[in-house]
Amino acid sequence: MGANETTLIKQHLIDPVICIRCNTCEATCPVGAITHDDRNYVVDAEKCNSCMACISPCPTGSIDNWRSMPKVKAYSVAEQLTWEDLPAELSEAQLAESGVFSDSSEENKQVAGINTAQSATNSVASDSSDAMPNYGATLPPWSAAHGYTNLYGPKAAQKTITATVAGNVRVTEVGKTAGSDYDTHHIVLDFGSMPFPVLEGQSIGIIPPGLDERGKPHHARQYSIASPRNGERPGYNNCSLTIKRVLQDYSGKPVRGVGSNFMCDLKVGDKVEVIGPFGTSFLMPNHPKSHIVMICTGTGSAPMRAMTEWRRRLRQSGKFEGGKLLLFFGARSQEELPYFGPLQQLPKDFIETHFAYSRTPGQPKKYVQDAMREQSASLGLLLNDPKAYFYVCGLKAMEEGVVLALKDIATGAGLNWDTVGASLKQEGRLHLETY
Repeated sequence: MGANETTLIKQHLIDPVICIRCNTCEATCPVGAITHDDRNYVVDAEKCNSCMACISPCPTGSIDNWRSMPKVKAYSVAEQLTWEDLPAELSEAQLAESGVFSDSSEENKQVAGINTAQSATNSVASDSSDAMPNYGATLPPWSAAHGYTNLYGPKAAQKTITATVAGNVRVTEVGKTAGSDYDTHHIVLDFGSMPFPVLEGQSIGIIPPGLDERGKPHHARQYSIASPRNGERPGYNNCSLTIKRVLQDYSGKPVRGVGSNFMCDLKVGDKVEVIGPFGTSFLMPNHPKSHIVMICTGTGSAPMRAMTEWRRRLRQSGKFEGGKLLLFFGARSQEELPYFGPLQQLPKDFIETHFAYSRTPGQPKKYVQDAMREQSASLGLLLNDPKAYFYVCGLKAMEEGVVLALKDIATGAGLNWDTVGASLKQEGRLHLETY
């Protein structure tokens, strides 16, 4: 039996039962080892270098699973995509059958543990990788409130919490571009007397009723909280979500989104099964003089609305001390921009808003990164201000453009982007939540 056949690896796997399909791991992985289909998120053993970069950002802990495997028998990507549960750890007898625990394989016994020293050196993609370094912070701002997580879910004492729909309002206009089908809804959920504390920037999982095409219960769909910490209605145990009805996938293929259509069709009084909350890093600073720059597209506006509304309530109470609030908001057209009307009513001395539309008839395409470059002077100062925090939320395609815009703005301001980018990540000042 060849040496390669008896080599033991610690294979990294993702638990499909606990995973909420938030895409954090895939977005974080510096070597492109994580992929997914409409069923599971999986790790390619041929690419994974055990760098551990994806571990701490995972909101559920589903990413933190390992199996000692003979390298030649490592679980393939195709095999993992079919799983409903993680396979059991191989016994010593099963490993011995593969020869990995024979007298000549003492070294393999040591390989079964994660080599953390080597992992630390592999935490950044190699020079041969074309992937852009991940600048997103995995630590919250130093002044952020403590967020409770995983109060309900597969590993919690109580698997779900039942919420009652208290409101369902459309928050996009009906227009030629948006159409009546592609509506976005603001949905309010009330938890009654059951504890469900959430913060701005956190998310929850909604479990659609019924079974999927395989006859199994639907997995949870993740949605960001769109309301501040004291509820959509202050003093009530509720929260709100911003959900767009999905009728096609990112490639334009027709599809009916199970979770989004279920949620958008809900009526007041309907019941919803919820898990969570999730999220420990995409949290706003509590320091009242901190500046917040929010960059989003579409329903990525949910956490930005939550942060803005919390700051607005602080201002009303007299506790707001002048930190800047900037919003860069992108959509295909004004009709598809959620909350456009309410945003126009916010005082100009409270928040500075910049809109970018990519599909306005007769107008050149404009994206959020273009709007950011137009404000290079003010953003350059904020990049160098330790009290300024940046939040990016929306489709994955926007992330690279936004980071490159920040790099150009930093360079134009005479700053070294490598130094600035590293500081933003280490100090919890740049948060990326894309999907």
